Amino acid sequence: MVFRHLFASVAEEMGLALQQSAVSPNIKERRDYSCALLDARGDLVAHAAHIPVHLGSAHLTVPAVLREVEPGPGDVIVLNDPHRGGTHLNDVTVLAPLHAGRRRIGFLLNRAHHADVGGAEPGSMSGAKDLFGEGLCLPPLHLVRKGRPVTEVWRIVQANTRDPGARQADLQAQCAALRRGQERFGGLVQRFTARGIEGGMRQLLAHGETLTAALLRSWPQGEASAADFLDGEGTPRIACRLRNRAGRLALDFRGSSPQVPGSWNTHRAITYSALFYVLQALAPEELPETSGTLRRVDLRLPSASVVSSEAPAGVAAGNVETSQRIVDVLLLALAVLLPQRIPAASQGTMNNLLFGGRRGDGREFVYYETIGGGAGGGPAGPGASGVQVHMTNTRNTPVEVLESELPVRVHRLELRRGSGGHGRARGGDGIVKELEFLAPARVTLVATRRASAPPGAAGGGPGRPGRDRMTRAGKRGRLRLAAAVAVAPGDRVVIATPGGGGWGA
Repeated sequence: MVFRHLFASVAEEMGLALQQSAVSPNIKERRDYSCALLDARGDLVAHAAHIPVHLGSAHLTVPAVLREVEPGPGDVIVLNDPHRGGTHLNDVTVLAPLHAGRRRIGFLLNRAHHADVGGAEPGSMSGAKDLFGEGLCLPPLHLVRKGRPVTEVWRIVQANTRDPGARQADLQAQCAALRRGQERFGGLVQRFTARGIEGGMRQLLAHGETLTAALLRSWPQGEASAADFLDGEGTPRIACRLRNRAGRLALDFRGSSPQVPGSWNTHRAITYSALFYVLQALAPEELPETSGTLRRVDLRLPSASVVSSEAPAGVAAGNVETSQRIVDVLLLALAVLLPQRIPAASQGTMNNLLFGGRRGDGREFVYYETIGGGAGGGPAGPGASGVQVHMTNTRNTPVEVLESELPVRVHRLELRRGSGGHGRARGGDGIVKELEFLAPARVTLVATRRASAPPGAAGGGPGRPGRDRMTRAGKRGRLRLAAAVAVAPGDRVVIATPGGGGWGA
């Protein structure tokens, strides 16, 4: 336990350095970033309490990097290619090796969601048919080599994004966070020696496996299956069959839809993240945030599918929306084995709002946020209202910051009363957010649970689906999902997010 908390403190300090150094509201206010410590092979050893969709995939990043580059002392590697160690293009990852003398004993990593990476529309999460249209795609590259910035790579990033000054500043903040983590980790090496640190990492991985085995043995043995659909183009299907037996969990996602045109696909790293999150959420005591947690799980993923796509499949929406539905399906299947443990479905979406344009002085602006909704009610009580659920763990941007830094006015930010499902334990309510634009812009909402409602459980009722509209020249109309629309000064957008399902008759 001592090493577990010491290692986690390194990641926490990295996160604070990143948050305090960044300039974009999405990072400094909403804290859409994650930090982790990994061993020399790239196994996840510890992470801070940041974003589940980032961190459960971190243990796949270093092996992907080492297949292409060999980082040395003083190096920083950057990447965002989802099929080569990343998540989606907006999540820019930087990592640095940790050395004791000449021996590499670990890695530090952080991911941060950049508001724009040069995609087809402002925010880079809509308007694309494949990965090429989603923006700048970086394979593992040296961002810093032997302590010196690789100028050409920095220039490529700036030349391919809207608001390049903010992108450079946020990337510099990520590098500063790595340096802070290196200082903190160096202090641990001096205190415990390199061999002591490596031994602590191995023991922590083994401890994670032991606790997961005990968790799975505490569950009833048996098989179950579940499936659900996304609201996206072609209504992709997510299907899972699971078997729990003798301290091992087998998951088979065959039956899920083949990968689809557009951005609704995800890849194996994100499916691992969803599984990692579910195991931690259901454990009676907190599981260590390590790759050892997954050693007791056998995962079968159909290739070139929405849950395990192949390049050049687009994944921008899959990272934020398909990941949520994977969690819904896993919990739905586990409810067969654990009917008194599993809550009703939460809102099942991140309600991703993106907009960008040009100010009166010619400067570009880009903004991204996720909007909370209702959590599902469960055997322990009603669901929370107006919260981020499952695969996201970000804050909201304060109204004062939003209005001071961007040409928008917030007219409403309130709970959507009565949107939670009925039941012995009611589902939480969603949120209503109304924005007026003060400058021309293009706006996109990437969301699901509009055509379908978050289902209740154990006899509870469903939550209300989300509803979105815009007012242009005094006339109301629907806001199409995942499709950018032009707005003029005075136009308004209203987003009403889903409520959670109710639990119990």
